[in-house]
Amino acid sequence: MDTSRISSFISGLWDAEIVPQLVEYIRIPNKSPMFDTKWREHGYMDQAVTLMETWARSKLGALEGASLEVVRLENRTPLIYIDVPAQGVQGAGTDETVVLYGHLDKQPEMTGWAEDLGPWTPVIKGDKLYGRGGADDGYAIFGSLAALLALRDQGVPHARCVIMIEACEESGSYDLPYYVDHLAERIGNPALVVCLDSGCGNYDQLWLTTSLRGMTGGNLTVQVLEEGVHSGDASGVVPSSFRILRDLLSRLENPQTGAIVPPELYVDIPAQRVEQARRSAEVLGNDIYDKFPFVEGMKPVTDDLSELVLNRTWRPQLAVTGVGGMPALDSAGNVLRPKTAVKLSLRVPPTLSGAEAGKFLKQLLEKDPPYGARVTFDLEKDGSGWNAPALSPWLEEAVAKASEHYFGAPAAYMGEGGSIPFMGMLGEKFPQAQFLITGVLGPHSNAHGPNEFLHIPTGKRVSMVVADVVARHFQEASKA
Repeated sequence: MDTSRISSFISGLWDAEIVPQLVEYIRIPNKSPMFDTKWREHGYMDQAVTLMETWARSKLGALEGASLEVVRLENRTPLIYIDVPAQGVQGAGTDETVVLYGHLDKQPEMTGWAEDLGPWTPVIKGDKLYGRGGADDGYAIFGSLAALLALRDQGVPHARCVIMIEACEESGSYDLPYYVDHLAERIGNPALVVCLDSGCGNYDQLWLTTSLRGMTGGNLTVQVLEEGVHSGDASGVVPSSFRILRDLLSRLENPQTGAIVPPELYVDIPAQRVEQARRSAEVLGNDIYDKFPFVEGMKPVTDDLSELVLNRTWRPQLAVTGVGGMPALDSAGNVLRPKTAVKLSLRVPPTLSGAEAGKFLKQLLEKDPPYGARVTFDLEKDGSGWNAPALSPWLEEAVAKASEHYFGAPAAYMGEGGSIPFMGMLGEKFPQAQFLITGVLGPHSNAHGPNEFLHIPTGKRVSMVVADVVARHFQEASKA
């Protein structure tokens, strides 16, 4: 394998075709079903599928024997399924399967975009492509195919590869288990799973994700009245729904420190992950928190960098992501409101059951409501996390060499605070598989928030790494 030719091929394909495709993809407001309940009627999801399908089909001719199908189960979001046959000496490593995963649905718009940017307005500034979904992770199908095309360009052997691009990851991948079961015989038993939906600590080296937190959450509503009443008449008599809600949240989160209170939501952190957190803190330094747009004078929850890494990867943490029952400031009169509602997002440790955490959370918040208030917690998400199995020696060596060659720096390992339900699902179904989980969401890329961007050079390099590792997987499988 000529690695320089791999680099040249993939870089050229990104510049000529992939970046323009991503520009058009960003224009499509194909929000995940949780954020667009009328996604079928709006048709944006189908537009995104058609864009990716059309480009992918144009490349199948260079991947002899490859096939593509848009699978549509009833009442489910679509899934793009691409099957690329093995290339190499028959019988030598060709009976194994590599699965490459990504998603095409997006987070909602969010406020706070710069004046010249927007979620559906693609803008290229230097090495960055701004807009929603390019990095998270519309590039995955293009990067995966670019890697395989680069291998075919040289006739480099590789195992059979299956590319799966789902359409409800940002809603918790609730459709994906049905597709995995539906396609089980066609997928086979993967030996290697590649996921391009994760993050990177910097843009200077390859980052492998060693764990992902799970997530649970939903809508917490506190109601005290059937309708709003004059605050001068009712305050001091009718308990405020907002105060009761604060009290309930204090059962879950320490309001002074932000630490989650119930011990049931913690796990023992493996010693290896603690050590990896320490090494990541040494590599990144203050970049661990400098990447966030703090207001002047603001500081992180602790000065201990290793603890910050563990907080965002292995400890439960709460975010209130939405509020209901409150009028806008310019229309808020002197009224004691009948109810207050908040949307809660609770990240849970990788090895804690998301379903069990959700049940616990509902019980914790609804039991013994203060003053007899009407308290309901409507659970929306309960996805479990994932803790990577130990890397096989061949994969660890392949990753190290690929990072040195394409990035010019050693590979780094760190857990991620986000969730990719597909990983936990595949980890349970295929316990013998090896996992290569990486991505392009680095400092300031701001996935889910305003001014999200894709760092184009990192997208190229990650695609090169995938090509390299898929080729080395074949070499290892051929020894068996």
